[in-house]
Amino acid sequence: MIDALTKGDEVIAAGGLVGKVSKVGEAYVTVEVARLHSERGADQLFEIQIQRVAIQQVLPKGTIKAIQ
Repeated sequence: MIDALTKGDEVIAAGGLVGKVSKVGEAYVTVEVARLHSERGADQLFEIQIQRVAIQQVLPKGTIKAIQ
């Protein structure tokens, strides 16, 4: 599961953090946890870096949208 992480995967990390994988590294993963839509047209992304081993579960596509 953790070895097969790819950009776009929706995940739950340790502590219950939910987000979408935006970058995958050897030891760390960058996860998008929020996106703010600006009236000027430029979205602002909030991303965090966490260790790959902190990923608890890969969610089915569309889960984040369904729980918002």
